[in-house]
Amino acid sequence: MPSPVLVELDYFVPARAFSAFLDDVRQGAFVIEDLREQDYVRIAELLDEYADLRIGFVDAAVLAVVERRREERLATLDRRHFGVLRPRHRRALKLLPEP
Repeated sequence: MPSPVLVELDYFVPARAFSAFLDDVRQGAFVIEDLREQDYVRIAELLDEYADLRIGFVDAAVLAVVERRREERLATLDRRHFGVLRPRHRRALKLLPEP
């Protein structure tokens, strides 16, 4: 999980749920991926490329990390954006959970 997602998660879920999530992170259930210099370059490209869609920094960061790690799947509830975004390494991502 790219680190900027933590801010959104903290905003959208109740405090107890976020605390439980952090416990899961500490226990190794999730890996938090910090952004790298190359990710910021790609984020800027994505924000420009998808300016009409207004994807925002967090969504662009997620896609930049997905591309860098060459992931094929993405767990997200944001099908509106991620259903349209096209990573460099494949035609489309498999979005989870499936409808």
